[in-house]
Amino acid sequence: MDKLVINGNRPLCGEVYVSGAKNAAVAVIPAALLIEGTCRIENVPGIKDVRILEDILTQLGARIEFDDKNSIVIDSQNINTYSAPYDMIKSMRASYYLLGALLGRFKRAEVAFPGGCDFGFRPIDQHIKGFEALGARVEVEHGLVKAYAEKLVGNKIYLDVVSVGATINLMLAAVKAEGTTVIENAAKEPHVVDIANFLNSMGANIKGAGTDVIKVKGVSALSGGATYSIIPDQIEAGTFMIAAAATAGDVTVRNVIPKHMESLTAKLMEMNIQVVQGEDWIRVIGGDRIQKANIKTLPYPGFPTDLHPPTAVLLCRAEGTSTITEGVWDQRFQYVDELKRMGAKIKVEGRIAVIEGVPRLTGAPISATDLRAGAAMAIAGLAAEGRTEIYNVKYIDRGYENFEEKLRKLGADIRRVTE
Repeated sequence: MDKLVINGNRPLCGEVYVSGAKNAAVAVIPAALLIEGTCRIENVPGIKDVRILEDILTQLGARIEFDDKNSIVIDSQNINTYSAPYDMIKSMRASYYLLGALLGRFKRAEVAFPGGCDFGFRPIDQHIKGFEALGARVEVEHGLVKAYAEKLVGNKIYLDVVSVGATINLMLAAVKAEGTTVIENAAKEPHVVDIANFLNSMGANIKGAGTDVIKVKGVSALSGGATYSIIPDQIEAGTFMIAAAATAGDVTVRNVIPKHMESLTAKLMEMNIQVVQGEDWIRVIGGDRIQKANIKTLPYPGFPTDLHPPTAVLLCRAEGTSTITEGVWDQRFQYVDELKRMGAKIKVEGRIAVIEGVPRLTGAPISATDLRAGAAMAIAGLAAEGRTEIYNVKYIDRGYENFEEKLRKLGADIRRVTE
């Protein structure tokens, strides 16, 4: 078992380069199953979830070659099964994208219920509703989701709730359906746009990604043969921005799309933190006095739920009482007890965390409860006085590439220890 050991209370300073977006990569890779040929994907983050998906595609019959550390070539011509059982996908949530991709490719898909971080009830009823609207019959039995269709036909689909997963899955299923599919109340996240751009580069006809109405005109085949580069990771960028602020540091975050960061940038400035941005970089300069703030997480372009736990750490250092209202997941607050071990004063009332700023956090043994909470624990350790040991770092490895190495280059005293 690995743990991270951090000696804190040191400002982070310097430059850090953001990797490719995890949330885009874990959908782009399954989307390659729709291409009866090859594609080259660049800026692929070297994280655990990506490696798992690459293994899954290989087991399904694809051939994957690495051009370099962050570029892969996927050949899906010889995919020989539409079934992805539990032992393949038990450790990650994004495996549900295999449903849409396999259904679009074979008109059949059998995929076990996915795993991943446990921070609330995450149904796939909107996915199923959409598949059925396209003409598929969907059954759930013995832990498997089974979808079958004689043919898929475009239809109008209204999502009852804004769902990134359902929006992407329905795009995957609809790209080779007959006619036009209209997805209303669609998610607008940057990685939704990235998946649409990837599919279009391979011959799909998708319009409206980034708005709440997406139109997918079915095509007979995706030609492949093209190269596509994944967008920078919005959440990783935000994590380093918050870490700079929490440690009163001065960090320039490079390879970032500033527009994707607007909701966080606005809140940091509201909290008396200096933010300067250029075409593809953002500089965050922290100070000794952080102002309180009230935050509510919402679907994009609102404040990202994935930045909720790291921001909670920052608010522990703010003057006065702040609140975070969780508007996406119902059990995002599992990290709170860990921060309390470090001296944080946080009270959870339903979906609201009331955070009273404290003079300092102190190092303690703590655990990552999920991916983004793991990043929050690291930020807490960096900002705290003394030594912090973080357990369950497997969660951090799921979504951050070379996390501790990037922090060390910014001046952090952090190391990984295997026990």
